[in-house]
Amino acid sequence: MKKLSLSLTIGWLYPELMSTYGDRGNIFVLKQRVLRRGFGAEVIEIDHSTTGKELSRIDMVIGGGSQDREQEIVISDLLKKKDAIKALFDSGTPGLFVCGSPQLLGHSYMTGDGTKLSGLGLFDMETIHPGAGKPRCIGNLVAEICDDMRYARGGMRKTIVGFENHGGRTILGRGVKPFAHVLVGNGNNGNDKTEGALCNNFIATYSHGPFLPKNPHIADYLISHALYKKYKKNIALKALDDSLAWNAHEAVLRKCGIVI
Repeated sequence: MKKLSLSLTIGWLYPELMSTYGDRGNIFVLKQRVLRRGFGAEVIEIDHSTTGKELSRIDMVIGGGSQDREQEIVISDLLKKKDAIKALFDSGTPGLFVCGSPQLLGHSYMTGDGTKLSGLGLFDMETIHPGAGKPRCIGNLVAEICDDMRYARGGMRKTIVGFENHGGRTILGRGVKPFAHVLVGNGNNGNDKTEGALCNNFIATYSHGPFLPKNPHIADYLISHALYKKYKKNIALKALDDSLAWNAHEAVLRKCGIVI
């Protein structure tokens, strides 16, 4: 019997507008982890010219960070593609949204000048801005991922590490669970210890820049779910040498005084 040739297509949201903090590193990590396992990998850049038909080919969707002006441009176009994005979300397509892009997933978000903009409404949450003179949420971030994710991958490592720098405060509604619970840092709003959000395999986190290089377990969560959704069966992932990644992860834990 001919061996099934496996491949994944990664959709990269508006790379010219939403890769302010080196977020493209997440794309590199995902693609290389797919290729190193002998699977095919293709990256599609999603921009104003991308059609709904093209979006339907995507097995994973990745969003990065940007400034308020760029986010306004992006959301005005994404709202035109809302049905196609919602179809990915509803079907369980995995996604990772870091830094500012999680704000686009909620009901609304507020820019630094107080302008309230509509979001995609996929997540039951909204982002407000505390106003001038209020401190930004900035610094190293350590959190424990939610139990749902850990059980889904057989007891995966429970911590994530990152760096946050955001002025907005995100409030989760009852219809969405936090991605993780803050151990060190501010998370969504600096008050309730929630960090990011998780719904239908879309992961949102306020971590800046290349989040996946120091969190390979989250990269493999995305890859595993993308393979399952596409091929309708559990496909075991070959173990990779992640010693450098885990050394970096654990260095942040030590710096923050976390002992696991």
